[in-house]
Amino acid sequence: MIQRAYLDNNATTPTDLRVVDEMLPYFSEQFGNASSRNHAYGWEAKEAVDHAREQVSDLIGANPSEIIFTSGATESNNLALKGLLNEGDHFITCATEHKAILDPAESLAAKGIDVEILPAQSDGSLEINAFKNVISDHTRLVSIMMANNETGCIQPIKELSTITHSNQTLFHTDATQAVGKVPVDVNELGIDLMSFSSHKMYGPKGIGALYIRKGSKVKPLIEGGGHERGVRSGTLNVPAIVGFGKACELCKQEMREEGSRIKILRDKLEQSLLSIDDAQLNGGIESRLPNVTNIAFSGVDGERLLLSLNGLAVSQGSACTSAVVEPSHVLKAMGIPDQLANSSLRFSLGRFTTKEEIDFAIQKVTAAVHKLRT
Repeated sequence: MIQRAYLDNNATTPTDLRVVDEMLPYFSEQFGNASSRNHAYGWEAKEAVDHAREQVSDLIGANPSEIIFTSGATESNNLALKGLLNEGDHFITCATEHKAILDPAESLAAKGIDVEILPAQSDGSLEINAFKNVISDHTRLVSIMMANNETGCIQPIKELSTITHSNQTLFHTDATQAVGKVPVDVNELGIDLMSFSSHKMYGPKGIGALYIRKGSKVKPLIEGGGHERGVRSGTLNVPAIVGFGKACELCKQEMREEGSRIKILRDKLEQSLLSIDDAQLNGGIESRLPNVTNIAFSGVDGERLLLSLNGLAVSQGSACTSAVVEPSHVLKAMGIPDQLANSSLRFSLGRFTTKEEIDFAIQKVTAAVHKLRT
C-alpha cells in the first residue's frame, strides 16, 4: 500500500525526467549567453533558444516569432494587460479569473482604466449574452481564462473571440491550465494574446510565454537590454527555455493518449467521492479539463479535512491564494454558498498519477469525511 499521493497538479507538476535531461548540458557545458553573438558559446545558446521557441509555438499553432519568453504566466498576464491598456480604455474580464488577472485589473482600475468584471454562471462559464451587452467599439481588450484552475471549466473561447473581433477589439486568454492538456490552436480559436507556463506541463518553474499575434503592439514593462522583440528585457534563461521547449514537444506527442488515461482515473475518483453522503460536484460535467474535479463535502470544514489527509496532496483552490482563509472567489462567483465553498477540495491529476494513488485518495478522503462528521 502506498503511503502518499500527489493530486495537486494544477498547482504545479513534477518536471519530466526527459525534460531534465534536455536541460542539464545548458547549465555547465553549453552555458553561453544567447545574446553573445561573437563566439560559439553564444551561438549554441541562441540555437537552443530558437529551437525551443519552435517547439513552444508548434504546440499552439503559432509562428516562432510570436512567442515571448517570460518568467511565467503571471508576468505574461501583467505584460498583456499593462502593455496594452491606457487611461480611459475599456477592459472586460470575468469574476472567475485567476488573481494573476484580477489583481492587475484592480491596479489598472485605480489608474483610470474602465474595468468590467462579468459574473459567471453556476457551471463557471461566462454567459454569452451578458458579454455581448457590455462589449462595444470602445473596448480595448478582453481577457477570459481558457480553463479554470479550480474547476477545470473550459470557456467558449472561439465564440467569445469572434464577438470580440467584431468590435475591433483584442482578445487575450490566460491558458495556463489548458495548454498541454487539451488541444489549443491560437489561429483556430482567434486568440490575439495568450499566457501560459512551463511548470503546469511538466517543465521547469520560472519560465513561461506570452503569445502575441503578429501586428499586436505591446509596451514593455521594464526598459533596458532589448530582447524578445523589444517587449521584454533581460538575459534569457537558456536551461529553462530548453526545458520548456522539450515539455511542449512531449505534450504535443502524448496529450491525447495521456488525457484519455487521466480522465478515466479522474472519473473513478469523482464517482467514488460523490457516493459519500451530501457530497456534490462544483461546476458542470461537460466542457472541462480531463484532470480536475472540485467536490464539496457538506458539513465538513475543508481546512480540517485537508489536515486529516495525511500523505495526500490536494488543495482548496489556487496555490497562489492558499494562505488566504476565506472561501474561494471562483466558487463564490459561481453562486456556491460560503459554507459549501469552505468544505470543497480540488483534486487535480497528472501524467504520473497512478491507479494506486486514486485508490489511496478515495480511502483517505472517505475515512476522513466520516470521521470529521462523527
